[in-house]
Amino acid sequence: MTTFTEAAPAAAISNRVGPAAALRHTMTLAWRSLVQIKHNPMELLDLSVQPIMFLLLFTYVFGGAIAGSTSDYLQFSLPGLVVQNMLFATLTTAIGLSTDITKGVFDRLRSLPIARSAPLAGRIVADTLKQVWAFALFVGLGAVLGFRVHTGVAGVLGALALLLAFALAMSWLSVLIGLTASEPEKVQIVAFSLMMPLTFTSNAFVPTKTLPEWLQRWVEVNPVTHLADAVRGLLSGGPVATHATISLIWALGIALVFAPLSLRAFRSRG
Repeated sequence: MTTFTEAAPAAAISNRVGPAAALRHTMTLAWRSLVQIKHNPMELLDLSVQPIMFLLLFTYVFGGAIAGSTSDYLQFSLPGLVVQNMLFATLTTAIGLSTDITKGVFDRLRSLPIARSAPLAGRIVADTLKQVWAFALFVGLGAVLGFRVHTGVAGVLGALALLLAFALAMSWLSVLIGLTASEPEKVQIVAFSLMMPLTFTSNAFVPTKTLPEWLQRWVEVNPVTHLADAVRGLLSGGPVATHATISLIWALGIALVFAPLSLRAFRSRG
């Protein structure tokens, strides 16, 4: 009598994947996401058009009124614009994840004999690395318009590293939104409702002292304020250590809160 043994499902196989293999699967899927840009450059459209549009609009529309000259305002506002763009760019993780879920792509990836976390982690890594392009675009176009880096290459790399660390933490919030929202359109509504007040109630675009006193109290503790000040210091010179430390503490706190919630929502789909 022949005995048939039922094969273990792919999900069970993937659960036994070791850390080294899980990392390899994650980087493979991250690379897959990045390589797609070569065949579909439109994927970088949001990270290209938005920086150019915001930089030109804020510099030439608001610069004279706020700072008296466009060049002075550009030196102040560009670091804040970089921070704002970074926060909004993390929403691509939520939108892309929600789109993959509604189209069934995400579930098909999870059915493969790979680490269960690889599709999620791969998207986070790829979307975080895409922000390097937006940062380079901001600094490059800013230099053409008159922005000057006073801290050298070390300051630029330090600002980029700090932004990527904060973006990685914020990606967990985007993941939670992408996993819980029923469709991509709702992802955009929820995400923009969170990001708009957070960025515009900071000193990213105007000095804190120009704001109403009651609003200044919030601005002074707003994580976007500390991140913008840290990036200003790293690019233009000025205090860095305190603002960078507070920014990293905020990033750690955001990750500690939203990473477990995102992973719980992720496991509930399996």
